[in-house]
Amino acid sequence: MSLETVTTIAELRDRLRPGRQAGKSVGLVPTMGYLHRGHAALVDRARADNDVVVTSVFVNPLQFGPNEDFARYPRDLDADRKLLAAHGADIVFAPSVEAMYPRPIATHIEVEGLSARLEGERRPGHFRGVATVVGKLFNIVQPDRAYFGEKDYQQLQVIRRMVDDLSFPLEIVGVPTVRDVDGVALSSRNIYLSSSERAAAPVLGRSLAAAADAIRAGTVDPRAIDTVIRGVLAAEPLAEPDLVAIAAANTLEPIDPKVPPPAIALMIAVRIGRTRLIDQRVVATA
Repeated sequence: MSLETVTTIAELRDRLRPGRQAGKSVGLVPTMGYLHRGHAALVDRARADNDVVVTSVFVNPLQFGPNEDFARYPRDLDADRKLLAAHGADIVFAPSVEAMYPRPIATHIEVEGLSARLEGERRPGHFRGVATVVGKLFNIVQPDRAYFGEKDYQQLQVIRRMVDDLSFPLEIVGVPTVRDVDGVALSSRNIYLSSSERAAAPVLGRSLAAAADAIRAGTVDPRAIDTVIRGVLAAEPLAEPDLVAIAAANTLEPIDPKVPPPAIALMIAVRIGRTRLIDQRVVATA
């Protein structure tokens, strides 16, 4: 089947109805476009698991703060379509903002607790915007499975909790972070980096690798892990840490060193120039 482009909610529902009535499974890959190999890995996994693969391409204004990069967020639907066709997606859902939000939205989904801490403290309202648009996409597509990258680890946990709390009848599948040859996590925002900034970006991965080594060697005190991460970041003049978070991987709660969790989530956000990059690791403590 060749890739189809759909731009309205009604058209997408019409397109999916016959397959659903025939019992075909549907996988959804929600994206904001400007796709790369990390997104391709999500599509590949969805293709392996489902009869029909839908990829949404929508830069969601609800999840951007007033001083963030909504207007300049990179967009290239033609290139996105080529990548999706090469990886076997069936439908790309590429609505306009007006199609998704024909009037100012008055209904929001907020996952309390999880959305307020860590990245949520730095970006108030961000996860409310994410949960709202993802919940809307789940209602539109009604997938059997939806696929998200583990790089956005807190986002993944927020969505899992939303699905559990609201009894969405689907499976959330986390897919490991895809990295460049130098260890930099692939991101659409990497396009913003100058050559010198791109050369500095591997420091994020190095800082998390050093912290992971410390945890495997028995360090579970979050203050000590924080010191390891910041020490590596400090060696790179262009790196300005915005968030260094160490939390229990399953709950994102603070860690008690006396009773360490089975796994620790390491999540960082670092500004390199004007660009805010994120990365993560989940490290077993046992």
